[in-house]
Amino acid sequence: MLRPDAPVVLLQHGGLDNLSGKTGLAMLRYRSGPIVAVIDPAHAGADLAALTGIPRPVPVVADLAAALAHGPAAVAVVGLAPSGGRLPEEMRADVRLALEAGLSLASGLHSRLAEDPEFAALPRASGQWIWDLRQEPPGLAVAAARAAALPCRRLLAVGSDMAVGKMSTCLELAAAARRRGLDARFVGTGQAGILISGQGVALDAVRVDYAAGAVEAAVLQAAQGAGPEALVLVEGQGSLAHPGSTATLPLLRGSQPTDLLLVHRAGQSHVRTRPGAVPVAIPPLPELIAACEALAALGRPDGLRPRVRAIALNTALLEAEPAAAATQAVADATGLAVVDPVRQGGEALLAAVLAGAGAALPDTAF
Repeated sequence: MLRPDAPVVLLQHGGLDNLSGKTGLAMLRYRSGPIVAVIDPAHAGADLAALTGIPRPVPVVADLAAALAHGPAAVAVVGLAPSGGRLPEEMRADVRLALEAGLSLASGLHSRLAEDPEFAALPRASGQWIWDLRQEPPGLAVAAARAAALPCRRLLAVGSDMAVGKMSTCLELAAAARRRGLDARFVGTGQAGILISGQGVALDAVRVDYAAGAVEAAVLQAAQGAGPEALVLVEGQGSLAHPGSTATLPLLRGSQPTDLLLVHRAGQSHVRTRPGAVPVAIPPLPELIAACEALAALGRPDGLRPRVRAIALNTALLEAEPAAAATQAVADATGLAVVDPVRQGGEALLAAVLAGAGAALPDTAF
């Protein structure tokens, strides 16, 4: 529903400097269409690039009226992904004003804004809509490993934790592949990926019995007409190492990947859980890699064992010298190519993926 060329206003209340705003931050970095303004009262007037490191000249303002002063907008997009997925009260007034001003609304929250009594009661102009994208698609079926028959390469990003950069890595790889003239296709599985690409499935809105089938359907749709040289990049979610995450298994089953890519945050030793929770360590990366490869080899009809081809290392919290040292340390520990695709671009990571892509080994070799 969100056209690539539609001018948008990002509702980013309190989320420009932390992970709760990862949806809006991802759109600022990767959306090709126009972004008129970002609403964040806590940082109104701030320089976006200085605050976020994203080199995009978008004004940061206090409210919707200030945002619309910077130009016409068609869609207001909720840029937050707060714990629990509910609409923050401090954002409600600007959501209402946006709808009253005739803007459509896109939201990846668990709260369905189209069903909110306050917003549902507002009159809508012709063509005005509320898109609650975090919904289970209709007509789902149980997965049946149909993606294994696709001729294209299918790369799934798996993570050592949640929110380590799996979507960013896939988008950087897609951009690098297209610069080389390759047929690269991205399958979004979370709210930001879907908002940016316009397709995919909100995996955390799907009942568990149908989760793998939902991924399978999204991959099949994205891969329509793709030949053997095409690369389908499937956005990962969650982590096998996280006690609160169940997303990796249906992604493995539904996408039937030919290759894997591990995403890790430099220096992170434990998964991030709720305050007061018992700490859970991230296993040594070679152990995590082995576990991902072993699980990827199960539940597939082709008998192949996909391999982790490279590691995308998130070094956003490090300066250049310690980032380089961390990169070398992970490379030494795993024997794999290690690149921060946001910091260094996706070309080197793509080269490592393509060097081994499609060369999954028969499971009997292990």
